[in-house]
Amino acid sequence: MPPIRAVLFDLDGVVRHFDADFTADIETRHGLAPGAVLQTAFEPDLLEQVTTGAISRRLWVDRVGASLGSVAAAEEWGRQPSEVDPEVLAIADALRAAGIRTAILTNGTDTIPAETAALGLTAHFDAIFNSAEIGWAKPDIRAFQHVLDALGLAGAEVFFTDDSASKLVGAEELGMPTHRFTSADGLRVALRAAGVGV
Repeated sequence: MPPIRAVLFDLDGVVRHFDADFTADIETRHGLAPGAVLQTAFEPDLLEQVTTGAISRRLWVDRVGASLGSVAAAEEWGRQPSEVDPEVLAIADALRAAGIRTAILTNGTDTIPAETAALGLTAHFDAIFNSAEIGWAKPDIRAFQHVLDALGLAGAEVFFTDDSASKLVGAEELGMPTHRFTSADGLRVALRAAGVGV
């Protein structure tokens, strides 16, 4: 196997995290059923539209509000804050210091460039790939091929980690070593197993 020359990270659930209680609180205050906001927002057809760039994030939130029957709840949810995982950033920094490129591939919306800039992520990653700009979302093999082409690397040279097992499938089809993320420590172990010490 060739050496790992780049590590590709998922964004949500790996590099940054959201507080589940935030959404639950919105549902309670607006009289919505538990889980209603995420069930509505992540309805497969609607989610595919926003993550492939067919609709904007603004329109996505509007449609969530209309479906919920509560524009106010959707607006609050749309402003949900996130926190960057400092341990994951430390791993990314250590990788770059070792000469290994780092990148993010996210099933995101048209506001990802502004969000990642505000979180300071551009200082830790060599590239940020956004499905809304690519036009294909994980696990579509074309999303991963876009990344490989942009990096100029073969699948076996790019390690990919995502917190969702279903998203790993497209990467694995291209021969990319993968790891289902559960913690920074677990990621370090997986990277060492792939020949990358951080």
